[in-house]
Amino acid sequence: MYEACQYEAYDRVFLQLGPFPIYWYGVLIMLGAVIGLIMATQESKRLNLHKDFFVDLLVFAIPAAIVGARLYYVAFEFQNYNSLIDVIDIREGGLAIHGALIASVLVTYFYTKIKNVSFWKVADIAAPSILFGQMLGRWGNFMNQEAYGGPISQSAYQNFHQYIPDWIMNNMCVDGVYHHPTFLYESMWSLLGIILLLVLRYKVNPRRAVIFLSYVMWYSAGRFFIEGMRTDSLYLVGDLRVAQLISVLLIMGSLYVLYYRRKHGYDRVLYDGTRLDKPQSKNKKKKKKK
Repeated sequence: MYEACQYEAYDRVFLQLGPFPIYWYGVLIMLGAVIGLIMATQESKRLNLHKDFFVDLLVFAIPAAIVGARLYYVAFEFQNYNSLIDVIDIREGGLAIHGALIASVLVTYFYTKIKNVSFWKVADIAAPSILFGQMLGRWGNFMNQEAYGGPISQSAYQNFHQYIPDWIMNNMCVDGVYHHPTFLYESMWSLLGIILLLVLRYKVNPRRAVIFLSYVMWYSAGRFFIEGMRTDSLYLVGDLRVAQLISVLLIMGSLYVLYYRRKHGYDRVLYDGTRLDKPQSKNKKKKKKK
């Protein structure tokens, strides 16, 4: 039966080194980055990309992602920050994943230009790794007891949430009431997305850009609906949630890029590097008929 809950939140600190705490959030983020790096490195070997390419890329991409995530968040909560110290202090959270993605994609784009490597090749390889990092990072939100949804109704609890392990639901007890574990919803959505991307990679071998853009659309679709349940959203105007607007724009943008690449013949290379035959021009076809 659904009842008021009384549980203490888990300790956010993974390890205390003297006066310096190491938080679970940071540990899980770094673990996701390391595992994602291993995944990308193994795949890059298969596709004849230099084995250290992603190691070198992350030297620039990780700091850019942290800065981008913070600036994005602060931009929409600027009224709550009174000094530069407040802006750079991330001990209490305040990082937005969309900001991290935008910054890291920009860094990757310019890095691939410098290295004379296909951006879409790198993006396709990295997509499952990025989603894995996001999946694991949401458990950092769990340990921080943040990024949860509104209170759970009695019927929802009885029909679904009572079957979720107690150690998860206990940490979703906030102010004596169970809240939606939206971190869990997004984590599971990301897991399904990883499976989808790996099927595309190994079973379908689609045209370049399809895997990365599928990741963008998959994540954005899930985020749109899950964001509507959260209690800590960033708002643009009134009830318009920033993450939902960005998610819609990313889905529309991804579809347009797929259309544009197909229309102009920029998608003549498959994921594994196989080049498709160039389509014959209309003039050549006419000559052959003659």
